[in-house]
Amino acid sequence: MQIVILSKRGWHADELCRALRERGHASRLLPYEGLVARFGRRGTEALVSSGVSVLDADALLARFIPAGSLEQMIYRVDALHWIEEHGVPVMNSPRAIERSVDKFYTDARLREAGLPTPDTVVCEGMDEAMSAIRAMLGAPGRRSLGEGGDDVIVKPIFGSMGHGIVRVGDPDTAFRVLQTLDQLRAVCYVQRAIDTGGRDVRAFVVGGRVLGAIERRAEGADWRTNVSRGGSARPFEMPPEWASLAVRAAAVVGADYAGVDLLPARNGEVFVLEVNGVPGWHGLQRATGIDVAGAVVEHLTARVRASRTVAVESAP
Repeated sequence: MQIVILSKRGWHADELCRALRERGHASRLLPYEGLVARFGRRGTEALVSSGVSVLDADALLARFIPAGSLEQMIYRVDALHWIEEHGVPVMNSPRAIERSVDKFYTDARLREAGLPTPDTVVCEGMDEAMSAIRAMLGAPGRRSLGEGGDDVIVKPIFGSMGHGIVRVGDPDTAFRVLQTLDQLRAVCYVQRAIDTGGRDVRAFVVGGRVLGAIERRAEGADWRTNVSRGGSARPFEMPPEWASLAVRAAAVVGADYAGVDLLPARNGEVFVLEVNGVPGWHGLQRATGIDVAGAVVEHLTARVRASRTVAVESAP
């Protein structure tokens, strides 16, 4: 098969190219910034990048979409929609990427599906955000941040790897954080912190099953568990109930593969925090030795074969 990988260069793209090559498939790594759409006067259509026709690929792996202006981001995602509409399987689908990249929309869908998520308030008004923070900080039994009690997380709706996330334990600090967000005309995403003892679990879901999982722990002064920010990771054997939460969460956003973050609270509750539709897996692979790229590629090629079989069987 001829598989196009739309992504920036890096370790994950190299891993996918390696996995495709080992399984006898050809790959082309192409940049989003190079996408050129052409529409001819006689109805001819083309979408190319670096001189390669994307619409002629057997399938497309959509990876990290580089930052850009609003117009650039919309164009790149719309291009993924157009590719998919022309019969080229895209994984993850642009709809899944749109759902998962937006923390508000992901959280809303998780809640509607009956999955447990932390108490959250999303708004544009600073007064409403402060009211929500005071209510969360005033919860019975609250302890100070240093004691690991109920605090508040303020985070951007769009973002990953812990960037832009602030944990606050008092209204004065929260007010200063919200002032900055208000000046940036940002949306306020306010979430009650879960007392997990400084750990979380990242489950990697592929094709409706948990491929593997790691427990991540914060290290040093940084309370965030992200491996990219210095957190430690070790293999984790997920209880069936936790695995079911992860699989259901990936299905809620329509992701063929996803990184699902679970927060196991000290009191025994487990919350679904996020679903990443363009997940990294360097920490998971290093901790477990699992060939994640190989599993992603095998699921994609199985999808292509299945769609071809359906097309042949439905042909007149």
